[in-house]
Amino acid sequence: MKAFFFHGDALLLPMDCPDSQIETGIPSDLVKNFNNACVFEIPSLETPGNSIQIVSVIPGKLPQNWKIIPVRQVLAAFSVNGTNPGDIVRACHLAQWERESAFCGTCGAKNNDLKGEAMRQCPVCGRQEFPRICPAVIVIITGSENRILLAHNKKFKPGVYSLISGFTETGETLEETAAREIREEVNIEVSDIAYIKSQMWPFPNSLMLGFSARYLSGTVKPDGDEIIDARWYTKDNLPDLPAEGSLSRYLIGLWLDGIIQ
Repeated sequence: MKAFFFHGDALLLPMDCPDSQIETGIPSDLVKNFNNACVFEIPSLETPGNSIQIVSVIPGKLPQNWKIIPVRQVLAAFSVNGTNPGDIVRACHLAQWERESAFCGTCGAKNNDLKGEAMRQCPVCGRQEFPRICPAVIVIITGSENRILLAHNKKFKPGVYSLISGFTETGETLEETAAREIREEVNIEVSDIAYIKSQMWPFPNSLMLGFSARYLSGTVKPDGDEIIDARWYTKDNLPDLPAEGSLSRYLIGLWLDGIIQ
């Protein structure tokens, strides 16, 4: 059986691992190289009837001749090559969930794994634990003169600008989340909020839902908390953009191709 090995949100691979095995996984018996790993198995959504083995390695010193590749970097490479990274994204998300769900959230007892399912169950009170998926919106805001609004979050690398995004609050629709996040982070109102596409984003456990919106009113003013700069850009003066493989870059690409206006 093939397996995906994770150290946090990075993929672990032998130094001599061919690129072809990044997508399909490496031999599961390589777990013998680790004495601080948790191994579990879940169904594959990409190939029904098959299973994925996930090896979650507790942070510590790695064996010699192994390398770490951030999953974000893998997704960017897959995007360029047109490869579907579905199983890796699912495995990364579940590896993190496995570490965070070791104990029951109700009574504190150690959870049991259920073989072949992405579920854990408390042997004491019976509480079932499923992987957490948090919906978040990301919005490309267009304005007059074929411009888009891009913002620099304080967590970004210097010079990188992206789209406004944020998690959905209890009681909100996705469209209400989009309007609120835009209002809170850059002080403007929008109209014509429309869904475009979604993407699983396991950093740590998000389902990103992409929208477009049109500028309606207000003066752009960064909140100074999360967003420290926000500006209108045209196609000929764009700053550094998010990496390939991200939904934000996909939405910006639609605008560059004239599909979003």
